[in-house]
Amino acid sequence: MIGSLLIANRGEIACRIIRTARALGVRTVAVYSDADAEALHVREADDAVHIGPSPARESYLVGDTIIAAAKQSGAEAIHPGYGFLSENADFAQAVIDAGLIWVGPKPDSIRAMGLKDAAKARMIAAGVPVTPGYLGEDQSPARLQTEADAIGYPVLIKAVAGGGGKGMRRVESAADFADMLASCQREAASSFGDDRVLLEKYILSPRHIEVQVFGDSHGNVVHLFERDCSLQRRHQKVIEEAPAPGMSAETRDAICAAAVRAAQAVDYIGAGTIEFIADASEGLRADRIWFMEMNTRLQVEHPVTEEITGIDLVEWQLRVASGEPLPKRQDELSIDGWAIEARLYAEDPAKGFLPSVGRLEAFDLGDAARIETGVEEGADVSPFYDPMIAKVITWGETRNDAREQLIDALDTAVVWPIRSNAGFLVKALEHPAFVAAELDTGLLAREGDALLPNAMPSEDALAEAAGRIVGDVALSGFRLNANTNRIVRLLVDGEAVEVEAGAPGDDVEDDGLLLTEAGQTWSVTPFRAGGVSAGGAADGAILSPMPGRITAVEVAAGQSVVKGQKLVTLEAMKMEHGLVAPFDGTVAELDAKAGAQVAEGRMLVRIERTEAT
Repeated sequence: MIGSLLIANRGEIACRIIRTARALGVRTVAVYSDADAEALHVREADDAVHIGPSPARESYLVGDTIIAAAKQSGAEAIHPGYGFLSENADFAQAVIDAGLIWVGPKPDSIRAMGLKDAAKARMIAAGVPVTPGYLGEDQSPARLQTEADAIGYPVLIKAVAGGGGKGMRRVESAADFADMLASCQREAASSFGDDRVLLEKYILSPRHIEVQVFGDSHGNVVHLFERDCSLQRRHQKVIEEAPAPGMSAETRDAICAAAVRAAQAVDYIGAGTIEFIADASEGLRADRIWFMEMNTRLQVEHPVTEEITGIDLVEWQLRVASGEPLPKRQDELSIDGWAIEARLYAEDPAKGFLPSVGRLEAFDLGDAARIETGVEEGADVSPFYDPMIAKVITWGETRNDAREQLIDALDTAVVWPIRSNAGFLVKALEHPAFVAAELDTGLLAREGDALLPNAMPSEDALAEAAGRIVGDVALSGFRLNANTNRIVRLLVDGEAVEVEAGAPGDDVEDDGLLLTEAGQTWSVTPFRAGGVSAGGAADGAILSPMPGRITAVEVAAGQSVVKGQKLVTLEAMKMEHGLVAPFDGTVAELDAKAGAQVAEGRMLVRIERTEAT
């Protein structure tokens, strides 16, 4: 067994790996940027090495620095986690060339699956079903148009080197193809340095099914069954479950056997995931499930597989990397019960899911579920990294058992003053389509505002809060806006409300309380005349919605703009956010420069409204 391990990652996955390594007696080394100097994974590891400034491109993405940290700390092996350098074949090779153990697949296996067109060609040769499409080298617009016409619309244009939802376009008709192709190629060139594309038939009722595979250096490959990851928002997974609902034994055997063939085709070692797209218009059928891509690493959603199989996948990774054979044969693996995972993000659904950053003054996810997190109460949520702050996982004998347990866990999740998507997750889990397992990847987008959490607590919850603030009072009959003289005035996140109350107690709790309901947390305090009140920015003032880095300034002082025109692009938490003009007008003030870091609430642009004539 490996004696010491450097984890080339951060946050919850680093903490997850540390937990298993400690149980195996493996010494752990964390790496950290400036922003993560006080992070939980740094304190939980046996040792830690500083690797650079806060931006990932200057720290977690600098392979040479990470390898130097491993040598400096005496680590024998490097585990990349997921994200960052986990699927970088050159980094994997550099680790091996440095005389260290790489906890992952061979670099050649990563390369083989890194480009979508080459991977699909290899899968076809291995007898793995792939989505009907075009993978050819002729990238001329005319040839691509001809192939798209032959496939039939709608078609999907995908960047060969794409990922994370970038470099993808759905085309509804032949007339739209040329413009969509050009747009996709521009984005692919900008994001990946490669403008080549492939074409696929667009699946109208798509479900995202993936199979966990594992290989060792002794020629053994097994699968650990499937997961359903169909609940997605902007091509990012939100809720995952295992096994996939509606999967028959026959279909499971077929898709899992295809996944094993795919792994064998690239001589795969370690943990990997074969991702499939299913046309679920007539249920899950073996002849309507096609290979999409392979993720040559551990997945964010791996805990649901662990929950239904009883296997610690990180332990298997460490054992395989140490040269051991797989701990179990295929016939020793089975499914027990159901597991569902929800990704808890620091983001504000009410503001278009913008990331929410700052200090977690209150953070309590209870003990009713499996929690994977890299933060704790009092920690700072940084604008430099992915906004996922935790994964909440539940297991049950049945799917509904697991679903109800997850709702209960998220209902009472306390995250404050940072905003989270817990309320959104609760509504998704309660949606009739999810309850009935009528899933597809477009479900969340179609429901839109119906899944947004409530802006304010319910009347009953406010009544209870009012009673606690003013002391022991009778709460029966509490209602908002009732016709009564017994009124308690409260500030709920700075917004004044009135609730009916009984006679107040002798003492008022000056600091108020935190009220949590359906996954949302509000600050509730007594209203005092002259106190701080909520308010918006001045008319026409465009404020930075979060700390971040300005990547582009699209206007100049004095320039005329129209409503909706992009003014500034802000990068935060690995995403870009365009700030637009709220109405027609003129740029009266401009305090934004490309490359500058800005704080939340800073005024970047002020627009003076164009007077009607």
